[in-house]
Amino acid sequence: MIAGIVVLVVTAGLVWAFWPKPVLVDTSEIAKQTIQIAVEEEGKSRVREVYTISAPITGQMLRLNLHAGDSVEEGQTIVARLKPVSPALLDARSRRVAEAQREAATAAVDLASAQLRQAGAQLRFTEEDLKRAEQLLNKGTISQRIYDKALLDVDAAKAVLESANAQLLVRKREQDSAIAALSDENGNMAQCCVDLRSPVNGKLLRVLTESEQVVAAGTPLLEIGDPEDIEIVSDVLSRDAVRLTIGARATISDWGGEPLAAEVREIDPAATTKISALGIEEQRVAIILELTGDKARLAPLGHGFRVTARIIVSESKDRPAVPIGALFRLGGDWAVYIADNGSARLQRMKIGAMDSRFAEVLEGPKEGEHVILYPNDRLQDGGRIEETIVAAAK
Repeated sequence: MIAGIVVLVVTAGLVWAFWPKPVLVDTSEIAKQTIQIAVEEEGKSRVREVYTISAPITGQMLRLNLHAGDSVEEGQTIVARLKPVSPALLDARSRRVAEAQREAATAAVDLASAQLRQAGAQLRFTEEDLKRAEQLLNKGTISQRIYDKALLDVDAAKAVLESANAQLLVRKREQDSAIAALSDENGNMAQCCVDLRSPVNGKLLRVLTESEQVVAAGTPLLEIGDPEDIEIVSDVLSRDAVRLTIGARATISDWGGEPLAAEVREIDPAATTKISALGIEEQRVAIILELTGDKARLAPLGHGFRVTARIIVSESKDRPAVPIGALFRLGGDWAVYIADNGSARLQRMKIGAMDSRFAEVLEGPKEGEHVILYPNDRLQDGGRIEETIVAAAK
């Protein structure tokens, strides 16, 4: 009798020990949701109009007293100053050549001066000769032709004198050039300066060249813009860009503050080839977003900040939806497990629009039913379950 009781107890214990225990699961209710299809990409903020100030001439830039963030006024604030570059030092050979050219130029000036004096003397002689010819003509002593020849000689002498004057001027300029080639930095090279003034009201965004140095013409010196006039640019894949439209709503996040409202203002008509982090060539299209929220909230957002842009492609409101975490593939169909009075019931379904959180239910589970989140291989159709958390639908 006692042995039978012992066997019965042991058998009951073994049955209890090996009896399948319910699987602990998390569930969520199928409820109406707003499903947004969106394109999400990294982007950056930028000032809408950036003015790059460049050196108009090759010269020595004086050290800037301005720094990034300083305010500037249009036409008033001097943002950079340049002065002429000191002449390059001559080596011994070049200096001897320059000195010889200077001496030759000086000699040429002396020669031109002598030719000018000679031309002047010749003109005076021909003028006296013309006076005598005029007196003789009045007395009838000489012919008209001889008098005309005297007039011609005077005109020719005047032309020679003018040519000598011009020649002397040319030789003096050549002398000045030869002397300038030997001028040092203490010569006539101290003219200063070319002042560059701000073209707009705003602030210095970046100082590209700060220290005093020689800069070539066209060298960028600094950038100026209005930090309150901010826009967002994001490069999206070309296959996503074709789904976007001008005026589409967007949200700017991950910039260090609260999400900002924006809308698509411009879509570039051409794509560019860029290399992804994995080394894959991608065709990217630049999307320009205009911030539409409270301007006061933009104060901390500066030029070149990294952001995340989420652009809405389409939106469906009040649609019965299932959480993405409950879906899994069963053959070629989508399926979920329904929590039905302590057991799991397999349910095939059809879904419509899908975003990162929910999928629209077209056929299958009904609104209000609970679906099992993140189903694992321990679940079976009809298997026992125990719900631990019922996730609130959001």
